[in-house]
Amino acid sequence: MKTFALLFSASLIALSASAAQARDLGPDEALRLRDAGTIVSFEKLNATALARHPGASISETELEEEYGKYIYQVELRDPQGLEWDLELDAVTGQVLKDHQDT
Repeated sequence: MKTFALLFSASLIALSASAAQARDLGPDEALRLRDAGTIVSFEKLNATALARHPGASISETELEEEYGKYIYQVELRDPQGLEWDLELDAVTGQVLKDHQDT
């Protein structure tokens, strides 16, 4: 029973630590960061994502803070109906990840 309690406690600590590493930013905070010039404009970030997949449309976006970095996540659907997940560095606009959603 002690082993189970130790494993359960360790699992809770690990989950708490990983949850603390990433947080979704609300619209007010996102706009404040954009207006302060901390992050690139959403129009530029969206344009960068769309340039990677011509003809695609944006289905969802989200700004997160992960490990002290601002990450802009974009979900796209291309003309063939394929879904793409992109992550951009919201400070520089650099594409960090671009993969097909499976």
